[in-house]
Amino acid sequence: MILSELLTYLDHHSGYPILDGSPAETLIKARTNSHANAYAGEIIACLADKLGVDSVDAALDERVRVINSLGRLRLKYMADDAPVDGFRMVEKVIAAIDSAFNEEALAKKGK
Repeated sequence: MILSELLTYLDHHSGYPILDGSPAETLIKARTNSHANAYAGEIIACLADKLGVDSVDAALDERVRVINSLGRLRLKYMADDAPVDGFRMVEKVIAAIDSAFNEEALAKKGK
C-alpha cells in the first residue's frame, strides 16, 4: 500500500474528511498547517513525519509501524484537557488504518 491509497481509504472509511484535494495536495496542506480539517492535517503530518515519508507514492509496508507512528498523537488527545473531537478522530483513523491493512492482506490472498 502507498500513502495515497491509505489517505483515500481513510477518507472513504474513517467517517472524517481526510482528503483536502488530491492526496498530494492533502500532504502539502497537512505539512503547512493549511488542511481544511486541523485534526486530519495533524494526523497526516504526524504519519508522514514519523514514517519519514516525503511523497504520497511512498510504500507503507508495515501495519504496526504505521499505527505506532500515531502513538504520541493519540496520547496527546487522551489527556484530560485535550479536545474530545481530536481523540475520537485519532481513534477512528487508527481503526480505519487497521482495516485498510486487513483488506489489503485479504486481497493478496484472493478473498
